[in-house]
Amino acid sequence: MIIKAKPLPVSIIKATGYFITWFFRRRFNKMVINGIPIKDNHSYLLMCNHFSFWDGFWAAYLALNAIHKQQELKGFYIMVLKKQMQMNPWLKYFGCFSVAPGTTTVIESLNYAAQLLDNPGNLVLIFPQGNLESNHVRNIVMKDGINTVIPKIKGDCQLIWSSNLIEYFENLKPSVYFHLLDAGTNHDFKFAEFDKRVNSHHKEAIKKQFRFTDD
Repeated sequence: MIIKAKPLPVSIIKATGYFITWFFRRRFNKMVINGIPIKDNHSYLLMCNHFSFWDGFWAAYLALNAIHKQQELKGFYIMVLKKQMQMNPWLKYFGCFSVAPGTTTVIESLNYAAQLLDNPGNLVLIFPQGNLESNHVRNIVMKDGINTVIPKIKGDCQLIWSSNLIEYFENLKPSVYFHLLDAGTNHDFKFAEFDKRVNSHHKEAIKKQFRFTDD
């Protein structure tokens, strides 16, 4: 059985998001969003590369400052490993729900994610890599989960990828760069084409960050 989200009222979630924004502006040198147009009357599947403890918090910052400012979000949900949910039961109150790879409950988690995305205004965050990897890996290898979730979505869902990268350069504090990609909708989704677009976008994002090499 999966652990489902039991989110607090939207006003509390938004207040937490604004606190995260305030905290990040003190903790990091810059938070730079290379944004995209957000579609009206859609749900949103947000997918990011997965490389640090901060990933979920950065995604919340991104949802508030890149998506919610264009189209009001009604719900924010995150797919989280079940063992993390069991260790931190408070996560369910902030929109987290569990997934346990390699068990029979995986399909239940993927179906739950698709059901959430049936509703316009809902955002679901998934890390398709499934594992932590360096933010400078050149090739994003995605698990098959999104290939199960997306075809099950009955409504209109915008697919959004963000390659999140950090740099220090001349500063003591790191800067975070969010490179967003509009990856289409659930209606035109084909996994092979999606994978190719994401990897091309990710390589281009890394290239933009490198000052001194063409490799």
